[in-house]
Amino acid sequence: MTSLKSDFLHILTERGFIHQVTDLEGLDAKMAAKEKEGPISAYIGFDCTAPSLHVGSLVQIMMLRWLQKCGHKPIALLGGGTTKIGDPSGKDESRKMLTDDDIAGNMDGIRTIFDQFLDFSGDDPALMINNQEWLDSLEYIPFLREIGTHFTINRMMTFDSVKLRLEREQPLTFLEFNYMIMQAYDFMELGKRYGCSLQMGGSDQWGNIVNGMELGRRSAGLSLYGLTTPLITTADGKKMGKTAEGAVWLNESALSAYDYWQFWRNTQDGDVGRFLRLFTDLPMDEIKRLEALEGAEINDAKIILANEATKMCRGAEAADAANKTARETFVQGGAGTDLPTVTVAAGNFADGMSVIELFIEAGLGASKGEVRRLIKGGGAKINDVKVGSADDTVGTDAFAEGQIKLSAGKKRHALVKQG
Repeated sequence: MTSLKSDFLHILTERGFIHQVTDLEGLDAKMAAKEKEGPISAYIGFDCTAPSLHVGSLVQIMMLRWLQKCGHKPIALLGGGTTKIGDPSGKDESRKMLTDDDIAGNMDGIRTIFDQFLDFSGDDPALMINNQEWLDSLEYIPFLREIGTHFTINRMMTFDSVKLRLEREQPLTFLEFNYMIMQAYDFMELGKRYGCSLQMGGSDQWGNIVNGMELGRRSAGLSLYGLTTPLITTADGKKMGKTAEGAVWLNESALSAYDYWQFWRNTQDGDVGRFLRLFTDLPMDEIKRLEALEGAEINDAKIILANEATKMCRGAEAADAANKTARETFVQGGAGTDLPTVTVAAGNFADGMSVIELFIEAGLGASKGEVRRLIKGGGAKINDVKVGSADDTVGTDAFAEGQIKLSAGKKRHALVKQG
């Protein structure tokens, strides 16, 4: 949309971030008036259900990053309060109830992620706020009288987070039913306390965002906006960020930098251009050049994607080390020193350790059946030699170099050392 006046909305549109906007023209005018009226504040909420976010949250984090790069103020709202309830959106069953200590520990892990993407220093820093600040102090009866009157059960029943659960005949607790009211209250509180006028989120949050806008208008006279992103799927139709090995975590403690780099390096050809737009800061001219590459040259674009995405999330040193390890492993045929490494007690190899158990221990197979199929298909290798039989064992003599390299197909590798 060349008619957009604000840098932020122009960038988001050009790069494919936008799915819905409540009032595109009004929001564009407000953001374009930054020099006269000042920057706007916008927030995205992140519940603390695990010690790390995964790449499914990366589109949202990148929007906050672009918001700050365009001179506006991003707010990362951590759900210390809402995590106690659990967002039912897209879920067939209730989330596991977490203790206050669990939530605090998860929050500590999540905080470190944002330091890589946002600037929390300087004259006008990004903000990180915990909604426990206001939710924990709410009194139930006054809250129902002041806020509950703005919500009708009829309307709440039409939102996907409720409707889909009921259509699938899955129970929805009264606790979860309150989540959308809590999120709406967050938007109003951020508007009143911090002048926040825009909430952003995934497309599944549209109903919750609209609720917050209406509550802010009715209860506090606020003029608020909402913006959502599309569901990001891969070229083969799968949800982005889900792999056979599980979620692709953003924290180093949950996923090594090498494995994170490999996730991006293994991007399907049809996704390269889109992922460069969404998950890197590269200029559009460079992205257009890279996505036009064909044949084997598209691998160069994938390596740049992996380097840029890893550098942003884990730092330049980690990205360089992962790239070097990949070259040593795939191009030079060696065993890169940065490969995932597991230590197995030396006693296991004295009489020979089952190759199946070893692959499972190294994280290259989730079950005995999976490893057997890998061996049968010729994809299991030890020190680049195919495993001949599922009955094979590995003895201490295999550790002539002090370690052994296991491979599951062409893209998954691990080093094993004796402990």
